[in-house]
Amino acid sequence: MEEMMEILVERYELAMERMTEIKEEEFADKEWENFFHDMASFCLIVDGYGRFLDAAKEAKQPLTDWQKWNARLYQDILPESYKSSYANPAYACKMLGEEYGKLAAALYAEMRAMIIPMAEGRKEEVVIRLELFSEFHGAFTCEMEESGKLPSYEQLRQMLYWYVSDYSDIITRQKVQEMVVADGNFGAKVIEEYAPEDLEYLYHYGEYVSENEVKMAQFMASLPQEKINTMADTYTEGYRMGFVLGNKDLSKKGTVEIRYALGFERMMKRAVENFVAMGLKPVVRRTPVGILQGGGLIKLGAIGGNPNKQFDYDHKDDIALLLDKGLVNRKLEVNRTSFEEFKAQAYLYAGPAVQETFGEKTFEPVNKKEALSLSKEQQKLMVEYRSNLGQIQRDYIIEEERSFTIIAFPVPEIGKDFEGIFEDTIKINTLDYMKYRQIQQSLIDALDQADYVELKGMNGNTTDLRVSLWKLNNPEKETIFENCVADVNIPVGEVFTSPVLKGTNGVLNVSKVYLNELEYKDLTITFTDGMITAYTCKNFEVEAENKKYIKENLLFHRETLPLGEFAIGTNTTAYVTARKWGIEDKLPILIAEKTGPHFAVGDTCYSHAEDVKVYNPDGKEIVARENEIVAKRKENPAESYFDCHTDITIPYDELGELTAVQADGSRIPIIEKGRFVLPGALALNKPLDGEDF
Repeated sequence: MEEMMEILVERYELAMERMTEIKEEEFADKEWENFFHDMASFCLIVDGYGRFLDAAKEAKQPLTDWQKWNARLYQDILPESYKSSYANPAYACKMLGEEYGKLAAALYAEMRAMIIPMAEGRKEEVVIRLELFSEFHGAFTCEMEESGKLPSYEQLRQMLYWYVSDYSDIITRQKVQEMVVADGNFGAKVIEEYAPEDLEYLYHYGEYVSENEVKMAQFMASLPQEKINTMADTYTEGYRMGFVLGNKDLSKKGTVEIRYALGFERMMKRAVENFVAMGLKPVVRRTPVGILQGGGLIKLGAIGGNPNKQFDYDHKDDIALLLDKGLVNRKLEVNRTSFEEFKAQAYLYAGPAVQETFGEKTFEPVNKKEALSLSKEQQKLMVEYRSNLGQIQRDYIIEEERSFTIIAFPVPEIGKDFEGIFEDTIKINTLDYMKYRQIQQSLIDALDQADYVELKGMNGNTTDLRVSLWKLNNPEKETIFENCVADVNIPVGEVFTSPVLKGTNGVLNVSKVYLNELEYKDLTITFTDGMITAYTCKNFEVEAENKKYIKENLLFHRETLPLGEFAIGTNTTAYVTARKWGIEDKLPILIAEKTGPHFAVGDTCYSHAEDVKVYNPDGKEIVARENEIVAKRKENPAESYFDCHTDITIPYDELGELTAVQADGSRIPIIEKGRFVLPGALALNKPLDGEDF
């Protein structure tokens, strides 16, 4: 081990010497010279950051120095710098030509992935990227000297291809270890050592730290411990109840994956204490970045500020440079090998406990022709890869034995009313679930009589949809909808089911919705027998761009998805709170889905756990746990799951009618013109009328 470390140190020092030389070298092609100088300069900044971290281990460094290094690491992709950065595909293509420019921008983005491993002291992951850049530069130097021409695009692309293929084992092993092994987990250590009087800890992750994260940390430090306890205890109790209500044995598990936003460490410290009392050690993942790690738009783990969401959007499909069947097989192989190595720890993994945030500035992406995108064949390969990767994980992490929970809080970026919104969010997250349980049971009793549900929009909403429901064999002991109280999905407030696909037809429309960090304007989806058959939105002037946007980011490159869930949100308190503060467009799906009927495209809520019996508080078994597609899972599992589940909510003020229709045609009105009209659910209108509930 010592000899390997000496070799690694030597490789690193040689690579950094080469970066210093490249930064000063002249090159026949001035545009490429500028590119190489910029890249080498960034590598030297990362080296300086590493030396600063070494010094910080020996003696405490001023907070201002931590802040300066954080700013230097991310300066080149901040919006004001991005226009003239080679990380920007549009600029890179303008300077280097379209073909080479796309490749150069992807390389630049990959080099930026050195920051997090440097912060965590994983030098090998830094070295392999430095050596990639040296090889890339060397190809130019040799070819220019020999022929006076640039190396071929294919030669350069192959360098990237074999870099990803060759080092996938190192990166994948690290990712799996980070997910299931508690010992030595970097993020968990930051929480353990958290001290509210010193903001330095925010900068230990290597993530971008904006004013938003600093203000959040300061605010959390100012709260009384009782309030912190309320937040953390709600979060961890929801997690525990997920196991209880799901008839799953928590005592068999040993680790819990906690996901949170930087600034919430004080809450997480209390949460960790609670989890440890349950017998669970914390693990914290880091968001994948770059081609080698398989980065994309979805963030998870310990999440810092985002210096530039357009940068993420521009590079979400960089893998298009390389993706082929061979690479897919290679990545699946190393994933299985890594899970096999850590199979004992994977078995103890209890699932994620997620703390989300909301209130960040709305992001409207720009579609750039210079950004890489997947071909149709690559889209199919990506679908295949994600499906098979999900199956590998489920082979080691038993879906029927794990659970999760999600809770959300606002961040200071939401605006001047932040503290008031925060207080109201705590109230929403801690509502009396017993009141809701009784009211929601009255909804379920009505819905259990229905053959289908009919929904129509109003106030410009063009929804006209019929949702077919499961048919009960024994109504005395069976039910269609789950009575969802505050356990895995905090806050309280919904009843949901897996709809029958055949007979589910019509149009779903919503004026504005925010899904997976992207906004959709006037989103319209058409269903035929429960499957998406058409879709559009009004984000872009060109219709083809709207369809591409939806296919890439909502269908995840699939041609279609089923309607996996139909639910009725009952949390009118959350709805009124959003209206009170004018934050309807800021709510996360977690809360937004409770403020009206919602529809999830993709898998059902019982994905991979359909055979586990689940019961409502009244003792009835929830039998609608699958649909016609997933019913074939034992014959063809690869085509029965989609590994996605995205909720789309119609707010009450856009809902004209929601009616349960019985087999004989008789109708049971549930919501009319945005208000509950079903006897037994009328109390849900109190918040709408300004009354407490």
